[in-house]
Amino acid sequence: MNYFSSNFKLGILGGGQLGKMMLYDTRKFDITTFVLDPSDQAPCKLACNAFTQGDLMDFDTVYNFGKQVDILTFEIENVNVDALEKLENEGVKVYPSSKNLRTIQNKAKQKLFYLDHNLPTSQFSRFAYASEIEDAILNGGLKFPFVWKSAQFGYDGTGVKVVRSLEDLKDLPKGECITEELIDFKNELAVIVARNPDGDIKTYPVVEMEFHPEANQVEYVICPARIPIDIAKKAQEVALKVSKAYNHVGLLAVEMFLTKDDNILINEVAPRPHNSGHQTIEASYTSQFEQHIRAILNLPLGNTDSKLGGIMVNLVGAENYTGDVVYKNIADIMEMDGVTPHIYGKKQTRPFRKMGHVTIVNKDLNVARQVAEKVKNTIKVISK
Repeated sequence: MNYFSSNFKLGILGGGQLGKMMLYDTRKFDITTFVLDPSDQAPCKLACNAFTQGDLMDFDTVYNFGKQVDILTFEIENVNVDALEKLENEGVKVYPSSKNLRTIQNKAKQKLFYLDHNLPTSQFSRFAYASEIEDAILNGGLKFPFVWKSAQFGYDGTGVKVVRSLEDLKDLPKGECITEELIDFKNELAVIVARNPDGDIKTYPVVEMEFHPEANQVEYVICPARIPIDIAKKAQEVALKVSKAYNHVGLLAVEMFLTKDDNILINEVAPRPHNSGHQTIEASYTSQFEQHIRAILNLPLGNTDSKLGGIMVNLVGAENYTGDVVYKNIADIMEMDGVTPHIYGKKQTRPFRKMGHVTIVNKDLNVARQVAEKVKNTIKVISK
């Protein structure tokens, strides 16, 4: 099929920043794009060929949108899977598949998937209702501390909480959830795996993630991870095993813990471009966004090697600021060598909302990390 300057239509469910960065590459290749998002202020709206405002969880909305396109992909997991399955049955190609998304959408199903496929992950318990957790503690079946996760609809640090006492159970959402063993880890790592329908596979270098202690969001992504070569190889091997188990098409970001005794445990996965791969735009020969497009269109996969050391800094809304966004001191960071800001186009800021990111590249990763710290301390995302 001719995708370029043709009648081919690619549909993207979700019009946020990940979709916007995918559109960098669809526009480069002159691929016609249709986007569905609930917000008329979605970052993708101005860059796609056709924009539809609608509910991603509504069956009819997703189904009718998907009937317009030849291949359908997504930049967010919270979409109506039943509609995707019906579209697949009617001949629309959906990548990654509805089967994979149905598993990944639910963290309990995702953890059971790892057990069923003999993939390393932390110990966990599954609860139909959060109220059952206290009973498990009182009966001795669950011990503090542990991590609580909502089974569905968590994102960007929401739906996750470290529980150290009964007091921490107050005000948790009441629905299905899991609890996980609190891992004493050295590092949080991630590997992005790309796979096309022909089965060609490539992995990006292992990255290291540093998290904000309060918001539970990634603050820095460091590529390559500052770990020994044999550990990096082990992490990539685990990621490839996960990819093989899912038999996915597109990108699969595999988040992992490196334990104190150098074991790799799978935390969770994302079947789409991911925050852990933003630095690939400047630092890699092929960005994760171009790679996702290549993969779902069954084109040759691009070179995943890094050109330079890369660090990504998330730009999130400052605490105590809500309203029309202002990027304070952005000109100051643009004076720094190797620094590239990406502004997502969200007009309203609020505490810890992802508003953009900054990539820092340098031949010396230590220098890049120092510049990243300076960037983090300089730019502020505030409101008028």
